Amino acid sequence: MTDVALITGASSGIGEAFARRLASKGYNLFLVARSGEKLADLSNELAGLHKIRAFYLAADLTRPEVDKTVFEYAAENQLDVTLLINNAGVGSMGDFAKLPLERELEMIDLNVRAAVALCRRFLPQMRSRSSGTIINVSSAAGFQPVPFMATYAATKSFLTAFSEAIAEENRPFGIQILALCPGSTDTAFFENAKMQRSFSFKGQQTPEEVVETALRAIRRRKVVAISGWANRLVARAVNFVPNRVITRSVARGLRRRFQEDK
Repeated sequence: MTDVALITGASSGIGEAFARRLASKGYNLFLVARSGEKLADLSNELAGLHKIRAFYLAADLTRPEVDKTVFEYAAENQLDVTLLINNAGVGSMGDFAKLPLERELEMIDLNVRAAVALCRRFLPQMRSRSSGTIINVSSAAGFQPVPFMATYAATKSFLTAFSEAIAEENRPFGIQILALCPGSTDTAFFENAKMQRSFSFKGQQTPEEVVETALRAIRRRKVVAISGWANRLVARAVNFVPNRVITRSVARGLRRRFQEDK
């Protein structure tokens, strides 16, 4: 068996940064994303550069039963997944009543169903050897309801709560589970979310900084890690502000934006 780190959404952004960092530390990799060409290039590069084994599978995790395909690929290739990073995710922004329903449901499938399914498939193996680590990439947006990003924020709220719950369930088995909650990060997220106007974010982090937050949190055996001091401050502050105040404040600014974009 080959010990590997399984990373979903590995072809760019935070997922690619995880792959590069872990390869430099000697981890073998199993990379999953929709773009087979990007995965092939990244796998070949990292295998050659760091003398590791790198496997990849082009797969769309929004589709039913694809998590089973990932699991079976690992079994067929005798890959022992000791580190699972559920990074694949997508966002959307806009008036919920006007957003394409199919895309909103696909977001739920990717951000929630796929992560839950992969955790469930690989946890029994981790329990059998009394070790393993799972990193579920959530978001700082999950700490409060966010108008005009309603579905996205709700999926991340679920993922953080789910991670905290199963972390405690699996603690006696020597398994560590982390909910990683980055804020605004310099990736293609906003482009993929089809935001029509460019934004300037103060304190926007790089994917490499987010990965460093995750690895530091794992060393410290944390269950939730919020990346970036400003995001940590906001996450703590929302505990003292009623949701109705937060939603009205956020909606006030974003409502103007969408009215202007008409």
